Amino acid sequence: MNKFQIFPKQLGVFPYIFLIYLVMPLFYVAKETGIKEMIGYALILLFLVAYRQLYSPLTIKPYSYWLAVQISIIVILSFWYDPNNLFLGFFPANFIGWFVTKKYFYRALISFMVALSVTTIITAMQGLMENTLYFFPFLIVMFISPFGIRSINKRMELEKELDQANAQIKELIKREERVRIARDLHDTLGHTLSLITLQSQLVQRLAEKWPEQAKVEAKEIEITSRSALSQVRELVSGMRAITIADELADMQQIFTAANISFQIEGESNFSDIPLLQQNILGMCLREATTNIVKHSAAKNCFIIFYKVRGNYTIVIEDDGIGLICEESKGNGLKGMKERLALIEGELTIESKEGTTLTMNVPVIIKQEKEGIAL
Repeated sequence: MNKFQIFPKQLGVFPYIFLIYLVMPLFYVAKETGIKEMIGYALILLFLVAYRQLYSPLTIKPYSYWLAVQISIIVILSFWYDPNNLFLGFFPANFIGWFVTKKYFYRALISFMVALSVTTIITAMQGLMENTLYFFPFLIVMFISPFGIRSINKRMELEKELDQANAQIKELIKREERVRIARDLHDTLGHTLSLITLQSQLVQRLAEKWPEQAKVEAKEIEITSRSALSQVRELVSGMRAITIADELADMQQIFTAANISFQIEGESNFSDIPLLQQNILGMCLREATTNIVKHSAAKNCFIIFYKVRGNYTIVIEDDGIGLICEESKGNGLKGMKERLALIEGELTIESKEGTTLTMNVPVIIKQEKEGIAL
């Protein structure tokens, strides 16, 4: 059950402070007697009800009706009781500024201006107003203030939308970070755990016939598992950097454990490739290695490096069964494409007799001696 509130809590004491303007009409009504006094109090009470309703969540029509009630009461109190009741116009002037749609805003503002202007002119012509010029500065302020209120409300609305947008951005950043961590875990630990699995299978085969060799392989498993633990720590700290040379050494190790022949051809100097691009290319090489070991059933794998001015190409070929299962076409290759896209690279895939992956990236090669970038 919602707790009843006279005015919205977020507005604080402002709506209550505004009520001080009602002292003036109460003073003039109190001067009257009989039925006129009773009607005056009834009008002020109705004015208060309208004031309260205008602070409630309303649609356009009810809001316009209550605003019209307020303006009408101001006109009646000014004609029938005292022209100084025109100062109550600051109430509807404030609420007119809350119209969002221009059509309703200007319609309400023009109606308000006409009502107060006509009332001022008629009371002045009837001699009810002692000093007409005294009212004009206040009328001008009343007519201008809705624009100020509307501008403030627009700014508040924009700030609210900005806060919502910032909240959405933070949520998207968190979501992207979760995706990044999941991908890095897949690329990093998936590779290492595959190696541990292969080594464990080898130990099982060697345990009975060649126990000494099995001990050596078991030691390798320990080293690999420690490496996995180190990778997790580096991943969590956000400082994991992979170079192409390091990744080639890891590829050699895992292909040897999987009984897959591995050959490297072409350019072997990667020192002039920026570290960011090396890191991304290294992660892609790791993913390609994992896919070959898990899904290809290949016996041979070749990796060829081409470096032309401003462009770097890596070709990975295997003689396996090709991409015939959905698992081998899934998140791994998609992750490679997403990573390469970060450095404006491309991945092309050919799968006939075996599979050929081609990674092509633009590279800015720095020449320190000349002090220029080519």
